[in-house]
Amino acid sequence: MDKEQKSEFQKSLGLRIKALRESRGWSQEELADRLKIHRVALTQIENAQREVSAEELAGLSKAFEISADVLLDLKKNIEVILQEGKSGKKKQVSGMRISVPELKADKFREVFLYILNRIGSRPNVGETVIWKMLYFIDFDFYEKYEEHLIGATYIKNKYGPTPVESAKIVNKMIEAGDIMAIKSQRAGFDQKKYIPNREPDLSKLKAHEIKLIDEVLERLSHMGARQISDYSHGDIPWVTTAEQAPIDYESVFYRTPQYSVRDYGDSEGAV
Repeated sequence: MDKEQKSEFQKSLGLRIKALRESRGWSQEELADRLKIHRVALTQIENAQREVSAEELAGLSKAFEISADVLLDLKKNIEVILQEGKSGKKKQVSGMRISVPELKADKFREVFLYILNRIGSRPNVGETVIWKMLYFIDFDFYEKYEEHLIGATYIKNKYGPTPVESAKIVNKMIEAGDIMAIKSQRAGFDQKKYIPNREPDLSKLKAHEIKLIDEVLERLSHMGARQISDYSHGDIPWVTTAEQAPIDYESVFYRTPQYSVRDYGDSEGAV
């Protein structure tokens, strides 16, 4: 790679890092804290004024929950297109471009608020725990009733399933004043917590939906980030998915007894 090509690569990578940071609603200071570098250093990286070290690349990969190969493949888009409502029946995935027309954004908000009001104040419940809770709520509901509760798209990454729509929806909730985000420390690690500013609108949740949510919270809310991430790695939908690929809801019907929530001896349908 000659000097001109190298300069163009650094410029494109800097823009990519900035776009990923902004898509998650992070300030430069927040991402710099995650990378354990000074904010000025991150500004220089985003503006192509300095190269990214191997250590910083590993930190970016961890922060964005994508592999270094994907991060450096500048020919591939990493973009989440959020279409609220039921404008379609399929999630379209091409490279790292994800369309999610089935997502019930209003359900996401109210379920998120329900979780926060129920268990959000517990010291073990940070952002990582909440994302895994949402995964089990969504996949348990699909296994039991064969329909989506939220219908979020979950990506397999090193730390377990993560809903790709979360950043956009959470940022909108913060702007609307529904929640606030705070930083804390737990067991020597940074933890991001969300504080609810209102109760969930229970009129948007059906009785059997609330019942299943409560069952998941009862079963898993005692777990910390490491424990629930490790637990999610044993679930068949996660096990059978390629790294960084969307997790297929249909694989939930191959769960082992430890994770299954449905009695397959009985026919069971939605209430």
